[in-house]
Amino acid sequence: MAEQPLFKVTIDNVTVEVPAGTTILQAARKAGPEVAPPAMCYYSKLEGSGGKCRTCLVEVSKGSDRDPRPMPKLVASCRTTVMDGMEVKNLTSERVVDARKGVVEFLLINHPLDCPICDQAGECHLQDLSYNHGASGTRYEFQRRTFEKHSLGDKIQLHMTRCILCYRCVMVADQLTGQREHGVLERGERAEISDYLEKSLDKEFIGNVIDVCPVGALTDKTFRFKNRVWFLKPLNAHRDCPTCSGKVTLWNRGDEVFRVTARKDQWGEVEDWICNECRFDKKKTSDWVIEGPREISRHSVISQNKYIGMVKPKETIDEVIGKEPRLFLDIHDVSQVNEKDRDLSLIEGPAHSTDFKEKDEKKQ
Repeated sequence: MAEQPLFKVTIDNVTVEVPAGTTILQAARKAGPEVAPPAMCYYSKLEGSGGKCRTCLVEVSKGSDRDPRPMPKLVASCRTTVMDGMEVKNLTSERVVDARKGVVEFLLINHPLDCPICDQAGECHLQDLSYNHGASGTRYEFQRRTFEKHSLGDKIQLHMTRCILCYRCVMVADQLTGQREHGVLERGERAEISDYLEKSLDKEFIGNVIDVCPVGALTDKTFRFKNRVWFLKPLNAHRDCPTCSGKVTLWNRGDEVFRVTARKDQWGEVEDWICNECRFDKKKTSDWVIEGPREISRHSVISQNKYIGMVKPKETIDEVIGKEPRLFLDIHDVSQVNEKDRDLSLIEGPAHSTDFKEKDEKKQ
């Protein structure tokens, strides 16, 4: 079988080689997080994802070596495949920066300011997107779209008002459970995620809709309003599970497990899907084999006071004096206070001048 040709593509002056058929977004992620565009709807583990949120728009300044003409419009990097010799601008393009700012403004038009009470706060991709690419204020003066809170069973809560219609949860139900009971109803500004005929989402693996949601639209009822993620300590753990890999992240405060989630990579995507039993039912530390602290990016608020692998300043005092304290200078010969044969360590409490009163009296 012939080897697949490699195409050279340059993104923000960083050149990488990728196989034919690779999208610009995938190539940018290979080049590094510094040049990778953000993505709110694309998910590498879900077939057919991408092309909905438009946050990954980039400028193609050179189509290829054969046809160097630039593409006239900005393109969605998650849906556009690379060509050999293609040159792409992400953060180095003023058009991209301005367009992404506009996309963020559209996403936030109907999104409520729920961050102080939202369980997703601290790990919300929309928070990160608005902080890095959004405006400081809003120009929207009309009434926002609102929905009633909707329960999707005894484990999952839906806040449709926060939803950005990325379709990730629908694809999880389609591709993981094989029988979805929710989807997108209506069209345009009336479009909403909902379940059919008030059915609950109770299929195995359906809990993964919580992990793939980039905002706080789908939350875990077993964790709801119990704690903030930056107060919790994420730990890698595993168990022998007959249904899934059993590899999870525990979110502890002390010995108490507040929630269980799938492990996520640097792009915020699930590494291994986990079952409902691991996610919702195993809430004791004794249920798991703890592997160690989860490595969290230092740019995340979750990493506060949880850095691992930190290099602390080296203590040199032990090398200088050894394990036992030593006296480097004998000052008894010149001191008018200390007695040479008096052991200060045997004095109860701090040494005081009265401890040498006897010596002064003898001199008189």
